[in-house]
Amino acid sequence: MLKSVLTATLLTGVSAAALSFAPPLAAKEGMFTPDQLPLIAEDLRATGLEIDPEALSDLTGFPMGAIVSLGGCSASFVSPEGLVVTNHHCARGSVQYNSTAENNYLVDGFLAGAKGDELPAAPGSRIYVTVAEEDVTARMREGTQSLEPAARYDLVEQRNKDIVAECEQDAGYRCLVASFFGGAQYKLIKRLEVRDVRLVYAPADSVGKYGGDIDNWQWPRHTGDFAFYRAYVAPDGSAADYAEENVPYQPEHHLKVSASGLEEGDFVMAAGYPGSTSRYTMLAEVENTFDWQYPTFVTLLNEWIDTIEEAAPADSDARVKYESRLAGLNNYEKNLRGQIEGARRVGLVERRRMREAALAEWIAADDSRTPFGAAIAQLSELADESATAARTNFWYNYATSSQMLSAAERIYRLSQERLKPDAEREPGYQERDMTFFRQGLQALDRRYDAEVDKAEWLLFLDRYTAQPAQARVEVLDRQLGLGNGVDMAALERRIDGYYAATKLDEAEYRASLLDATPEQLEASEDPFIELAVALYDYERTLEAQSEARTGRSLALRPAYMEAITGWQASQGKLAYPDANSTLRVTYGTVLGGSPRDGMAYLPFTTLEGLLAKDTGEDPFNAPASQLEAIRDKDYGPYALDSIGSVPVNFLSDLDSTGGNSGSATLNARAELVGLLFDGTFESVNSDWDFDPRTTRTIHVDTRYMLWVMDKVDGAQALIAEMDVVD
Repeated sequence: MLKSVLTATLLTGVSAAALSFAPPLAAKEGMFTPDQLPLIAEDLRATGLEIDPEALSDLTGFPMGAIVSLGGCSASFVSPEGLVVTNHHCARGSVQYNSTAENNYLVDGFLAGAKGDELPAAPGSRIYVTVAEEDVTARMREGTQSLEPAARYDLVEQRNKDIVAECEQDAGYRCLVASFFGGAQYKLIKRLEVRDVRLVYAPADSVGKYGGDIDNWQWPRHTGDFAFYRAYVAPDGSAADYAEENVPYQPEHHLKVSASGLEEGDFVMAAGYPGSTSRYTMLAEVENTFDWQYPTFVTLLNEWIDTIEEAAPADSDARVKYESRLAGLNNYEKNLRGQIEGARRVGLVERRRMREAALAEWIAADDSRTPFGAAIAQLSELADESATAARTNFWYNYATSSQMLSAAERIYRLSQERLKPDAEREPGYQERDMTFFRQGLQALDRRYDAEVDKAEWLLFLDRYTAQPAQARVEVLDRQLGLGNGVDMAALERRIDGYYAATKLDEAEYRASLLDATPEQLEASEDPFIELAVALYDYERTLEAQSEARTGRSLALRPAYMEAITGWQASQGKLAYPDANSTLRVTYGTVLGGSPRDGMAYLPFTTLEGLLAKDTGEDPFNAPASQLEAIRDKDYGPYALDSIGSVPVNFLSDLDSTGGNSGSATLNARAELVGLLFDGTFESVNSDWDFDPRTTRTIHVDTRYMLWVMDKVDGAQALIAEMDVVD
């Protein structure tokens, strides 16, 4: 069946050369926008989908109406009472926020006995429910091509803010304008913003984080990576901040939960909000990333992790505060190593070089495509400039990233932005952002320790002062007394003075500064505020330079993407946009694999595999009650006959990335059969280059989730609340 690659209305200003007809992609590559799914309906059915593919393009119908975003993770409604399921690692920040060394829910787990026992999630937690989507490409792009880069950036940003402001005239909604295909298409997405989010149930780390950083990105896996929130609204159904009188939100749609599960080869699809991919980046961007940025990050991340662990001993209150950060840093470090190894294995740089050569050949074959070549040449130059700026500013950015300094810089920036009309303020500093702003400062108390923050800052400053002169910044050096041949002992004494003299570690003091004027802050004797004021002009210069580069990209990248989509169409491929934290669907089958010679991945892991892996020591220390139930073969109704046990995790060939965490994994009837939570180590490079042989996604099986809830944690009331089907 022939399918349109791009509809004529997709790209304002895009020529008919980019329009073609093509069969679906092989190997199930693609994070498709819901409106693209009818174009691949035939392949969806052939792969095993039983519901109407057209239904998947309706964002407010079933099942898409049950899929929600947490603003960094994905989730889904699983009961008519606003119960939301996501990954344990997505809710872990809220578990950590409510924990102390004496009452540690990370270790013990948390289960609310009744709705009244549910705990407020960490400040800033949100559940976003999409209610409408509209194409606003023409309005965003009209008249921008002839402008200078900075003016182009300013106009696009202002139009973005204006459209969002119009959308948010309806109270309780959070709107965004999302860019697709490198700025060639824009969509306005309207979402109900659920602000009262409560923690309902999270297994202990010994279940939800089983295997820890050792097993992260690895197969076989035995991790119960699931947890539950509940969405609350005001009694009249409107979005509201936390209040005791609030009631559970009643979604229009929720997913049924399958207890019968899957077999190898069965159809699966995941619906969620993947963060970002880089499959259309140019050669210069790839070279900078893999030759310098990622290797530099890996070295820094290992030093950073060691610094936190030394400054925050195990079982201390400081370690509890920094558990989420440590988990994130460890995850990122392992991911980057996988990216580097994957790029080497597939020859990513050479593959990208070959792609650009093939694209240039396609452009040269038709005189009407000549303008593409000029735009791509300019974009390549811009990529080189951006790479140089990234290298130059890298260590300065870390040298100014202590939590106290970051708070001071945000507060001073707010005072400056408030001198402008609200519509002209920078994003993040408008009145619509103030709840997040305040909650971010409030959350600092549970994620900050002075000794740890000081140790982190000294690490970054030590690495910064080792850089060549062109990477040093005069105003920072002057304020901190960083000349040539820095005496680290003297610097440490100076930094000690900053932490001894500041009051920014006091929540009430931080809150009191939110209405301060620039003049009041400039008169402050708090050392972090003094430093923030001193750095302000330099950082605005960096920001202006970045905005000018973005303005140039806004004119050039749409042409590059038009060329890419036209070239791919000529090869029979359906173009899909890079991930950008908007709703996407990826589909395929339950599938093991052989990522390298002599290695085979079976599609399921089992309870017995978990038992064999258990050592009794973190991170392989499952609860005693769980181990006893496994030894007794107390499977209940959750066993899979073909493997003779309860499946714990399973593999698929779905196309996923960060942000997909918590994505609902659905079967052919759109029933919940699992949660996407990870990928194999060999898969992580798929952010840049999809490899069908090695790309495998890891899911926690709903049968294991139900088994843990039933046999280990006594969460039968939640099972009864959900619509569990065989």
